[in-house]
Amino acid sequence: MELQEFVSETLLQIISGVKNAQEKTNSFGGSVNPRITGSSEYAAQHGFLRTVGGGPAQIVQFDVALTVTEGTGTKGGIGVFAGAINLGSSGQSANENKSISRVKFSVPITLPENQ
Repeated sequence: MELQEFVSETLLQIISGVKNAQEKTNSFGGSVNPRITGSSEYAAQHGFLRTVGGGPAQIVQFDVALTVTEGTGTKGGIGVFAGAINLGSSGQSANENKSISRVKFSVPITLPENQ
């Protein structure tokens, strides 16, 4: 897999995951990636961000190991590496190229308020 394809697919997967989480959290009263005011300096000083509405936004940090598998008879793609389990690959291959990369990213969230 070329670097351009890897970066593109990784970012699309992250965006798709955030969008999916946004749709599911609305019914709980929380939000994923809300509009933020202020700066990262505020977060460093206070331990959280402020939303445009004035509420606190927590930062969820991800550090994910990704495997990229390519070979004859193997469906190429990116999968999350969880221990010895490779989620996202299929097929058998005698000639197989596998690489593991780490991706770190953060997503701000707001938790539902106690009613």
